[in-house]
Amino acid sequence: MTCLGCNLAHKKIPAHVVFENDYVSCILDHDPYNEGHVLIVTKKHYEDMDELDAETASYCFQAARVISKAVKTLYKPDGITICQNGGVFSELSHFHMHIVPRYKQQAFAAFYLGDPFDNEHLRNKLLETQTDLKAAIQEINDNL
Repeated sequence: MTCLGCNLAHKKIPAHVVFENDYVSCILDHDPYNEGHVLIVTKKHYEDMDELDAETASYCFQAARVISKAVKTLYKPDGITICQNGGVFSELSHFHMHIVPRYKQQAFAAFYLGDPFDNEHLRNKLLETQTDLKAAIQEINDNL
């Protein structure tokens, strides 16, 4: 597979998976905006949202719902932004959604401008974040 998104979704390259099923792989962003920044990547190759079949779209939003609950529980953000960048704005050329915990004092423009984040400390603890999120997601799924 030459598609980065497909390679991530199918674990052909290293990724910090926090949840997966037959339709999606949910991984920590390798360059997180905040702790708990997750990408929901479809396992089947799609480039844009309008290409998704109804079942895959449903699983994307179910995953977003559960991950949002887990992120709120663990990190107590002031809010969460869920976004999807398509076309030339998609860095993966593969459908994915961002779940981004946000805090009042942060200007979110840097997320879209590509400005570097001061996040080395977050990159250094991806394994810890993965462990925490996996446990929180499992607990939520067990109670559904």
